[in-house]
Amino acid sequence: MAPTVVSSWNDFDPLKHVIVGRADHTCIPPAEPATEAKVPEDSDMRGLWGPRPLETIEKANAQLDHLVSVLEARGVKVDRPELLQWNQAVHTPDFSTGTMFGCMPPRDVLLTVGKEILSAPMSFRCRYFEYLAYHSLMQRYFDEDPNFRWEQAPRPRLTDASYKAGYFDDITIEERLKRTASLNFVTTEHEPLFDAADVCRIGKDLFCQHGLTTNRRGMAWLQRHYAAHRVHAVNFPGDPYPIHIDATFVPLRPGLIINNPNRRLPEDQRRIFEANDWEIIDAAQPAHTEPPPLCYSSVWLSMNCLVLDHHTVCVEASETHQLEQLDKLGFEVIPVPFRDAYPFGGGLHCATADVYREGKCEDYFPHQISGTRIE
Repeated sequence: MAPTVVSSWNDFDPLKHVIVGRADHTCIPPAEPATEAKVPEDSDMRGLWGPRPLETIEKANAQLDHLVSVLEARGVKVDRPELLQWNQAVHTPDFSTGTMFGCMPPRDVLLTVGKEILSAPMSFRCRYFEYLAYHSLMQRYFDEDPNFRWEQAPRPRLTDASYKAGYFDDITIEERLKRTASLNFVTTEHEPLFDAADVCRIGKDLFCQHGLTTNRRGMAWLQRHYAAHRVHAVNFPGDPYPIHIDATFVPLRPGLIINNPNRRLPEDQRRIFEANDWEIIDAAQPAHTEPPPLCYSSVWLSMNCLVLDHHTVCVEASETHQLEQLDKLGFEVIPVPFRDAYPFGGGLHCATADVYREGKCEDYFPHQISGTRIE
């Protein structure tokens, strides 16, 4: 097998090498400030923690394995994370929690920008050591690719100072919406925090969702770290649980983005796309009215698709409206059953992390508009 080459500048150039997660040993973590932000009040997960049922793990792994077979049949090289026993407590000098989480969604942890893969400083205490599942892969990439840069963002301490006390006490959906619209989130600006899945990579520009898992200080760190890039803060009023951008704002090919119609990008933030002839269209409605049991995510995982190249996209097989929309937009659409994997960390895009896509770092936004840049 050819040695690894690491390089990926966006989510739509031809995909040639990717990491696909695993569901083994995944746990529902105990309540903590960050998980309280993510679990809706009416969720069947409230009050539960510990290992997920074995039957659900087997079903999720079957669908993850099928995704691997689909990708390999298309000539994509696939790596998998190392299995760890997630059902063990986390103890640091600053906090402890009863279990870890899992490694189904590598997109949350690993940010690939060009020839670098960066482990993100996530705000979930239960995910503090999740990067270890990818450690042996990173070591292999380091040995095989002399140009690969293996990076770790500053490890957060995740003390109580990183969270607003009582943020979710007796809070209604209406109050959640008011707070998220006013950029009032559970995470403070005490230390840099971001999830890799909050970063939308479009060549020289990185669009970062300011929400429950990424703060302004995290985006400022990204701008300093990626000094040759332009980092923009975006937010999406209408989302009471703004966590991860890839079920809200999805670039499909140069010049085309689908946006969650319930969480539209504000007009002042759309100007940079309009000034550079990008079209933003409403994503199709989900085919389901409820997420699967024991699922963190919303029904809008329908738009969490995996783009293989400018003409080909993988979509969850039961999401008929999204399949039809992308077909009408001229894509070859590959239906991939994945709802059994949703509860383990998200959709098709969440379950993958880029290692190599063909293409180079393009400037898709030569006409810059003031207002969103992180300086």
